[in-house]
This record gives sequence, C-alpha cells and structure tokens, in this order.
Amino acid sequence: MKIRCVRCLQNVKHRCLLFSLFVLAVCLLVYIKVTPRDSVYIDPYGIPASVYGILNHKYNINCTAIYELDPMEIGKTLEIRRKVAVDVDDESTLSLTSDCQTFIRARAYNQVPVSEAERSFPLAYSLVVHKNAPMVERVLHAIYAPHNIYCIHYDQKSSPVFIKAVQNLARCIPNVFIASRLESVEYAHITRLYADLNCLSDLMRSEVKWKYAINLCGQDFPLKSNYELVLELKQLNGSNMLETSRPSEFKKQRFHFQHELKKVPYEYHRMPVKTTAAKDAPPHGIQMFVGSAFFVLSWDFVNHISSSQVAKDFLSWSADTYSPDEHFWATLSRLPGVPGHIPRSEADITDLRSKTRLVKWNYLEGKLYPACTGTHVRSVCIYGAAELRWLLNYGHWFANKFDPKVDPFLLTCLEEKLMEKRL
Repeated sequence: MKIRCVRCLQNVKHRCLLFSLFVLAVCLLVYIKVTPRDSVYIDPYGIPASVYGILNHKYNINCTAIYELDPMEIGKTLEIRRKVAVDVDDESTLSLTSDCQTFIRARAYNQVPVSEAERSFPLAYSLVVHKNAPMVERVLHAIYAPHNIYCIHYDQKSSPVFIKAVQNLARCIPNVFIASRLESVEYAHITRLYADLNCLSDLMRSEVKWKYAINLCGQDFPLKSNYELVLELKQLNGSNMLETSRPSEFKKQRFHFQHELKKVPYEYHRMPVKTTAAKDAPPHGIQMFVGSAFFVLSWDFVNHISSSQVAKDFLSWSADTYSPDEHFWATLSRLPGVPGHIPRSEADITDLRSKTRLVKWNYLEGKLYPACTGTHVRSVCIYGAAELRWLLNYGHWFANKFDPKVDPFLLTCLEEKLMEKRL
C-alpha cells in the first residue's frame, strides 16, 4: 500500500513538472512572438535598449564619436537600424505620469539649470500634436525651462490614451497647460492654423511675460539649448523669424481658387481639394507671401495681430484656401506697420535663411545639403544618426523630422549634446 502511494505521488509530481514545462514553453513562445530577438526596443525617455536590455552593452554607442563622424560608430547605428523597431505606445507615458512626483524626479524637470539671462527672457511655446505621447514628452523635456510657458494643443481625433497621457503631462509639469479650445485638425486645412492661434490666444493671457512665441509639432526637436536660443533671440531686437517669399505660379493655386474639405483615398482621409471657383482678391489689398507653418514671433507682433481687424479679415478670407498656415504668417509679417515687419521690397526669406526649422527636401539633397541618412516621408528627410554633426552645426534653432523608429540613437545623442550645453 505504501509502495502504491509513493508511486502515485511520483506520478503526480511528474505530471506537475510536465505541465509546468508546458506552461513555460507557451510563455516563451508568446514572448518570442511579441518581442522577436532580432529587434530593438526604443525607450521613450532617451535610453535605447534591446528587448533583453543589453543593446548599450553590446554596441557601446558613443555619441561624441558619432558627432565626429567615426565610421565604426555610425556603422554600429546602421546595424541596429536593420533590426525591427519595437516601439512603445502611449500607455508608457500614461503610466509614467500617473504619479507626478515620481515622474518629475525621474525626468529631472525640477533640476533644470537656469541662468539669470534666461530667467529675464522667458519664452512661450505652442505644441500642436496628435500622436506618439513618448515623443511629445521628449520634445517637451528638451525645451523645458521652469520660467517659460508651454501650451499643448492635441487633436480632438487623437486616441483616448494619447489624450490622457498629454493631459497628465500638463497636470504634472509646472507652466504646461492644455489649450482652452481644441480643434479637430485636418491636413492642410484652416484647423491647423486655428490650433496655433488658440494656443497663442491662451499664451497672451498668461501671467508669464514672455518675449517670443515658438510653435512646434511632435516630430520637431531643438538644436540649441534654451540659453543659446535666448542669446540669439535677443539679437533680433524685436523682429520676427520666419519664412516669407513671393509665391510661385504653382503656389498661387492654393489661394486663387476655393478649396473644399473632402474625403480622400489616402492617409489623411480628409483634406482641402481645389474647386473651379475663383476666390476674390485678398482683403485690404494685401500682397501675398508664402512660407511654412513654423514661426518665432515677438510678443508685440502677436499682441498686434490679436486685435487687428486686417488680420481677422485675412484669416476669414483664408478659410477656404489650401494650407493657410503656410501663407498667413508669411504675409502678415510683411504688412507695413506691424511690429518687427519685414519690408515687402526685401528679398525672399527661405527655409535656409530662416532659423525656425531645418528641413531636408529630397530634391535639394546633394545641392544645398548632404544626402539624408535616414529615410523620406513625402519628400522630407527623417534624419539618421550620421546627420548629428550637420544638424548641430548648421545654425538653425530647431529641425524636422525625427522618428526614433527610423534611428533610435539620433534623438538620444541630440539629448546628450543639449544636456552638455545646459550644464
């Protein structure tokens, strides 16, 4: 009887062991399926790591060597890029910001060094975003100084998790707030311009007496520290920094004809489509100029535009044009009498003259700047790590576009270099 019980007990143990091994094997299969070995995990807060946490140890990437264009270091980043990027989602930022005190300490928002020169020259930011909360946090972290003021406008169509993560950022970080009025932003539509205008309106009511307002999107990144930026902005002496050029015949089509917001069979789903109906001439005899959506505007200029009937009429007239944010600021900055105005007779200010944003267009690579080492989206370069030195030395204040899924180390190295400048 005892022998039979012992044998039964041994059989039970054996079956338990087999069941445990089976469960372990299933778990391993699930893990391998979700996070393949030949992949790179992109930490949203500046510390790339492999899915097993050994990427830095394995590759020992040196940002200074990348800056010096060391072929071995750049070759390492190219090897990593051949792997599958395992990106984090908005849940990571939502989780990190669930406890504000822990988040602030972990990201050192309470330890940003600020000089007296910076403190006496506060800046305002309008961030118009719609996805990728980890990237939004990295942009905010890179430009943050406790005496500045930051308005975030998120798209009403954004996912609930993204919206909650961005709301948490505003709740946790001092001097960061959500725009009081939110738009459902459509590509190349007046709603994109409204988003910035909504933030500017809120910023004008802020208790922070900022000197300049700067707008950014979720794929921008700074190339200067706050201190460096302040020194250069002081040299503007109240003038503005933005693109403003005479329109080509092709660009004139954007505002010579009415456009209607329609469904389209590609990624944007809806966008303004040109009709055959011609538009009336711009109000008040305004001469049209074009540029980009990016701006650096003085407080005096924004204050003037906020109460100008000419600006209000021009905004209304622009409602059915294509991408009005690319002519609104470029045109208003040329109006006689506006603070820091640029005379209409002055030469075109292109994206290479305006320091607001450094963008590489594929059709100008090899002519005006070196080739893109990342990839392209709609003719625009998404930068690679080999462009670190070029980005930092070109002289612009911000650049576009960045994506850690394209190159997980470029942003990390930019963050490292900006931190060195801060300290």
